[in-house]
Amino acid sequence: MKHAAYALAWCALVMALALLFARAVPETPAGALDGRTLLSVLTAEGPAEMTMEDWLPHAVAAEMPVSFGPEALKAQAVAARTYALSARRHENADICILGGGCCVAYRDEAALRELWGEDYEKNMAAVLAAVRDTDGQYLTYDGEAIQAVFHASSYGATEASAAIWTDQPYLVSVSTPESPEDVPDLITTAAFTAAELSSALDISPAGDPGQWLGEPLLDGAGRVASMAVGGQIFSGAALRRALGLRSTAFTADWDGERFLFTAAGHGHGVGMSQYGAAAYAAMGWGYEAILAHYYPGTELTSLSSR
Repeated sequence: MKHAAYALAWCALVMALALLFARAVPETPAGALDGRTLLSVLTAEGPAEMTMEDWLPHAVAAEMPVSFGPEALKAQAVAARTYALSARRHENADICILGGGCCVAYRDEAALRELWGEDYEKNMAAVLAAVRDTDGQYLTYDGEAIQAVFHASSYGATEASAAIWTDQPYLVSVSTPESPEDVPDLITTAAFTAAELSSALDISPAGDPGQWLGEPLLDGAGRVASMAVGGQIFSGAALRRALGLRSTAFTADWDGERFLFTAAGHGHGVGMSQYGAAAYAAMGWGYEAILAHYYPGTELTSLSSR
């Protein structure tokens, strides 16, 4: 009996010490998961190692205006973090900060201070809050980090990845709320003479320019999948690149002197619309709802589970 009593007393003492120790251990500080996640980042000087905690705020600050609000910034932080985790973008690095439309935009402290001026401290605090409030969170589909692509704006609906890349079940066309009233230059027009259009597309059509444009074939999102110009078939993406259009959601007309290409939105149109995220945030949506809308079927996961 004495042995049993001693054993019970010993167990009680061990449990009490364990509870005391647990209370003494501080909570995991904000940024700990991102701070422990290392990225190989391609810089102008070559590959360098950075923590997610160091890289991500400068990516979010470069990608999205602080004026878009906390929930939109959080959505951007999760999307950019997921993008960096989803695949190795370069042969010798996970991601780059070289600019030029490759990977995710990035601005270092000097560039941000030049951009923000006296608002640097206030703006950077807002970005850091969005990153820390989503610390370690990323999007998965079937247990894997998704290709969390995003773009500036769409008009009415986003694009499905199958229209321009490979089909992904979470990158489908969804509604998006931005309008010309709240997005600068949501609708833009590019004008070309017949000679300029011929040169840009490397074609030599003859006859009346008013007959050069064929009826566009639209995809499920209402964007131009393909279109005949001067007797040749071009994909919407090829026309966008060659003519410098802001998106493949465009119409084309001949006004008797020039070809007018009017585009809606800005970017490839796949995944999260950044202006759309800002509009939903203004409606009261949280970042989780914004992400679930633009990446349907995905799950918000934590780096702690990797």
